[in-house]
Formats: sequence, structure tokens, C-alpha cells
Amino acid sequence: MNYIETKIEDQVNNSSIRSFANIYRINKKSRVKYWALGILLLLFVILFLPWTQNIAARGDITTLRQEQRPQQLNSIIPGKVVKWFVKEGDFVQKGDTIMQLSEIKDDYLDPNLLGRTKEQLTAKEMSVENYKDKAGTAELQVEALVQARIFKISQIENKTRQQRMKVQADSMDMIAAMNDFSIATKQFARQKNMYDSGLVSLTQLEQRNMGYQNAVAKKASAEIKFMNAKQELGILQLELNGAIQDYNEKISKASGDKYQSLSQIASGQADIAKLQNQYMNYDIRSRLYFITAPQNGQIVKAKKAGIGEMVKDGEMIVEIVPDNVQYAVEIYVRPVDLPLLDTGQKVRFMFDGFPAIVFSGWPQSSYGTFGGKITAIESAVSDNGKFRILVAEDYSDRKWPTQLRMGTGASGFALLKDVPVWYELWRNINGFPPEYYKTAGVTKTEKNK
Repeated sequence: MNYIETKIEDQVNNSSIRSFANIYRINKKSRVKYWALGILLLLFVILFLPWTQNIAARGDITTLRQEQRPQQLNSIIPGKVVKWFVKEGDFVQKGDTIMQLSEIKDDYLDPNLLGRTKEQLTAKEMSVENYKDKAGTAELQVEALVQARIFKISQIENKTRQQRMKVQADSMDMIAAMNDFSIATKQFARQKNMYDSGLVSLTQLEQRNMGYQNAVAKKASAEIKFMNAKQELGILQLELNGAIQDYNEKISKASGDKYQSLSQIASGQADIAKLQNQYMNYDIRSRLYFITAPQNGQIVKAKKAGIGEMVKDGEMIVEIVPDNVQYAVEIYVRPVDLPLLDTGQKVRFMFDGFPAIVFSGWPQSSYGTFGGKITAIESAVSDNGKFRILVAEDYSDRKWPTQLRMGTGASGFALLKDVPVWYELWRNINGFPPEYYKTAGVTKTEKNK
């Protein structure tokens, strides 16, 4: 009971037992309030430290250029697998043979298909050359007929001019004969009247009658000659027209042969073009039996496994992963964050499989992160409801690891404006977006654009 009424503080000072002092530590002064004040002061100071606003996003490793991404190697023609020259995992150079196909379509089974098509092409070319010679001969024939027609027309026209002069001369002779006949008729009538009157003898009348008959004969002869000359002139006109028509028919026939030959030439040239196209198709098809690598890379995902399997046209055979690529990261951001991003803006990354210590608000204090720059922002929303951003390596920053592979995951955060910590806390509590601004680098990029 005495111990109950006694104060522990008095017992500690008077007791020789050391456990009292070690357990109760009554004489020990507490520094909790100083620690609390120090922590509060430290937190207050932290509130005024700069904090880099950022937008966090998740993405995967891809390539900056689309031709550097994994690509399918397809067969252009159908065929049967004859031989494989590579296996999965092999590295190939551009132009290396990957596999050999054989033909399966009956239109191309002839082993001498190219030679026979070449013979058809040569024969058609010779046919076209022959038609060209025939057309040239017809052209010369037309020219010769035209010259002959000109000569014949000139010849008949000369005869016609001569005949016209003959007609004119015969007409003058006929007029003279008619005048003689008129005079002889009058003389004979007067002589007959004188004979009837007994003034002249019968002998004189008969002489006058003989002159009259000669005049009649000369008149008839002159008229006949004149009519014959006119008829001959008409015959010459008909001959001229007949000659013109005859030569026109010959020229038309020769021209028809010429144009028929030209038509055959055009048809032959069309057949030649068709055969040349067919020959080139056969030639190119024969080279497609050996499928080669379009670029350097590694063979993966072989879809055909054995010899003798059928391959359809356009079917995938293997996939090639290029070995010399320029890596980039594709990330997807929310539509609300899209206005805060622009090309040329810096982004920090953590790659899967590479250790890193990250302070998103203090990127300078982070370890194991890598830098990048935004190179492209898609203007159309993706299927996941976000916008795709393509980020390339920032060569002014730490070099990206050489162990990166296509499809490796990456976590990125785009760096925005530097603000105090208290402002960032206040912004997140109120749900406000980060500060919208453009860096000098972005402004410079826009000027370059």
C-alpha cells in the first residue's frame, strides 16, 4: 500500500533499480514537437518546389517508317512448293532466295512456253513487214497509175485538139462545096432555060449538067467528111472519159490494196503488242517461281511447312522482320490531353525490361528513362477511343537501348509546364487540366512548317 501511495517520480530518483529509469524515462525530455514542426516545415517548403506537369500514356515499340515494320512476304502466283532455302530464325539479305515454286496451271505447264511464244511473235513481225512491203508496192503502183493517167489524158487531149482543127477544116471545105453546089445549081438552071429557048446546044447543057453533078458529089463528100470528123471528135471525148474512168478504177483498186495492207499492218501490230505483253508476262511469271527477300531481315512465322504444299496467289508465305530499323514509340492519349501535345515536344520513356527509378514531376532526378520527341499526331481517333502519337528518339538525349524489339512495351510521360507543387495538388484536387502552352521548340517547329 505504501508503494501505491508513493509517486513513481520519487521512487525513480531514490531507487537503485535501473529499470525504473530505463522503462519510464521520466526525466527524458520529448522532441516530438520539434520533429513535427520540422516535418511540417519541410512539407511547406516542398509545396513551393517546382513540379513538371506531364501526361502519362502507355504504348509499344514500333518503327518511324512503315517499310521498316514486320512485313508479310506473299506469293504473287499460285504454285506448289518445290524447295525451301531458309528456315525460321534465319537472317537473309535483300535478294536472297527463300523458296522455289512450280507451276500448277495448265496454261503455263509447257516447258518451252517462252520459246513458242517468241516464235509466234517473230512470225507475226515478219507478217507485218510483208504487209508493209505490199503497202509500199501498192503506193508505188498508185503513183505509177496517176502518172499514166496524166500521160493518157494529155495524149487524148492532144488528139482532141487536132481533131477539132480537122473538124474546122472539114467545115470550111463543106462550106466551099456548098457554095460551089449553089453556083453550079444556078448555072445549070440558066443553061437549061437557054437550052429550052434554043440558045445553046445540048452539048453545052450536058457539060453544065456534068459540072452540076460534080458539085453535088463534092458537096456530099464534104458533108460526109465533116460528119466523120465530128464523130471522131465525139469518140475522142468518149475515149478520154473512158480512160479517166479506167485509170480511176485501177487507182482505186491499188489504193484499196494499199489500205487493206495498212489495215493488216495495224491488226498485226496489235497482235504483236498482245504477244509482246504475253511474252513479258510469261517471262516475269517464270522469274516469280523463285521468291526472294525484299530487304534485309529475319525470317519468322512460316505459314507453309513442307514440300509439295499448294500456295494460292496473294497467300502469306513468311514474315520478315527488318534488321536495320529506326525505332519509335506509339502511344495513345486521351482526347482531353490532345490539345496539350504538339510535334517536337519532348517525352520521357520507361521501356519494359529496363530498370528505372522515376519521379514524374522531377524528370531530372529520374534514372533509367529515355528521351523522345513527338514526330506525328494522328488527327483521327483510334478504335480504343484515344489518339495515336508517334514518338521518335531524341538524339540529344540518352541513346535508346540496342536490345529493343518490335512490340516491347513502353510507358511515357510528355513533359509540360513547370509549376509549384502546391499548384499541382490544387489542380488535381479540383480536376483542372494541366497548363496549356507551347515550348520554344514547338514554336520553332511551327515556323519551319
